[in-house]
This record gives sequence, C-alpha cells and structure tokens, in this order.
Amino acid sequence: QVQLVESGGGLVQAGGSLRLSCAASGFSISFNVMGWYRQALGKQRELVARITSGGSTNYADSVKGRFTISRDNAKNTVYLQMNSLKPEDTAVYYCTADSRIVSGGYWGQGTQVTVSS
Repeated sequence: QVQLVESGGGLVQAGGSLRLSCAASGFSISFNVMGWYRQALGKQRELVARITSGGSTNYADSVKGRFTISRDNAKNTVYLQMNSLKPEDTAVYYCTADSRIVSGGYWGQGTQVTVSS
C-alpha cells in the first residue's frame, strides 16, 4: 500500500531551522513530482515547494530563499529544509506525490511545525 510518512516537525523559535522528512513506501518517488503543502489553522492549504523527477524546483514566494526541497531517490525520501523560520510558517506540513493513477495524488498525515516569536 502507498504511504507517505512525515517527520521532523516540532516547536522552534523564530529564526531557527527545521528539516522535515517524508518517507515514501509502496511506490518509487523517482517517477513522481513531489511536493510539500502546508495548512495553518483556519486558512487554505498552500503549496510550499515542489520538485520534479528531473530535479526542477519551485517555491511559494513567502518561502523563497529560506526553504529548500530535495529528494533522495535511493532512500525514497523527500526533504524540506526550513531556515530563518517565522511565526507565520506555523502550520501542519503535508508531503504529497503526484500520481497518474490516483486523482489528487498521495498525501501524508502531516507534521506540525510551530514557530514561536
């Protein structure tokens, strides 16, 4: 079965850093566009970053220069390095994978990131 399991979230002070990991199983991420979304309480879900199978990336304007998405195909894992964190980065972060089989793709359960001022 397909699974995406996020880890690495937690509580951090403004200006600090966190590294999120997304361990995939049941499929190979090498053939998929992988992404990170986030959803703050009471707000719409927002695309934070994405990476294609060829390594191309794009980011939300709010995180450019601070966040970096990467992938390790051998480990079947996607990462999100988050630096210079701000309180407005507080949200549940979700790992996603595009799919040609399942409409809407695959989603993990999310990991909470809380940035204190």
